[in-house]
Amino acid sequence: MTQWVLWGAVVSAAASAALAGALLPWLRRVAQQPIREDAPARHQQKAGTPTLGGLAILGGTAAGLAAAGTWAPTVAVAAAAVALYGAVGLVDDWLSLRRGRNLGLRAREKLALQVPVALAVGWYAVRNLSHGTGLWLPWGGTWDLGWAYVPFAAVFMVGFANGANLTDGLDGLAAGCAAVALGTYAVVALRTGQPELAGLAASLAGGCLGFLWFNAYPAQVIMGDVGSQALGAALSTLAILTRRELLLFVVGAVFVVEAASVVIQVTYFKLTRGRRVFRSSPLHHHFELAGWEEPKIVTRFWVLAGLAALAGLVLV
Repeated sequence: MTQWVLWGAVVSAAASAALAGALLPWLRRVAQQPIREDAPARHQQKAGTPTLGGLAILGGTAAGLAAAGTWAPTVAVAAAAVALYGAVGLVDDWLSLRRGRNLGLRAREKLALQVPVALAVGWYAVRNLSHGTGLWLPWGGTWDLGWAYVPFAAVFMVGFANGANLTDGLDGLAAGCAAVALGTYAVVALRTGQPELAGLAASLAGGCLGFLWFNAYPAQVIMGDVGSQALGAALSTLAILTRRELLLFVVGAVFVVEAASVVIQVTYFKLTRGRRVFRSSPLHHHFELAGWEEPKIVTRFWVLAGLAALAGLVLV
């Protein structure tokens, strides 16, 4: 079975790269990325870079899944969650493109679309998977959350989807970190006896790697929210369905830190009436303003993602 999981990753990578290349001329005409007004000044040179590249990741993943031939109810649930979060991201991207500003769905509108999907995934896990409402603990055993498991799963899933979205701010950063984390969950799924989910995780990782051919610095295409939202949903759903939720806080440490930097910055700014902890947030912008070059930041974050993945495998 392992060879088919790996084959799915290879096919997905090739298909994703081919799709990104094929879509690029069209995206250059219809999907030029607007830049946030509060982004570091050097980001203005990225204005006009095509976005919506996440469509290539999703298309490549579908090809990889078909090649691996792995299917199960859990794969259907995870694939649906990824597709629905990708659709939310697509709407967000399209609104930003139409308005010519990095201003898509409002936060409450986005949550109204994300939360029901997350609740459905949590409910499915409780009703259909082993351990029921038990939360796996890295040091052994489980913690029964009872009725609170489904709300926990919803907060967990929405949080990681938006954490991945915040990480997608430098060329190759989100795609590379997601590929490492998804590859790790492919191993986790194999070790927990769920080869079908391993096939999905490996195909998603392959899709990210193929996309990186065009997304590496200087990026020819950006994944957009359609990609980042889908990848965050993929990671959190895989964590829920393999019943290794808390492991994602280790394996996905880069996403956690990026999201936490925004929470810390906003909270401190409001409490102190204008003072800041970081030069800018998310955290990668802090290092940009500290003088680090973009490729150095991305490479070092990839290294941290790799170390976090190794730590996660040790815990498993």
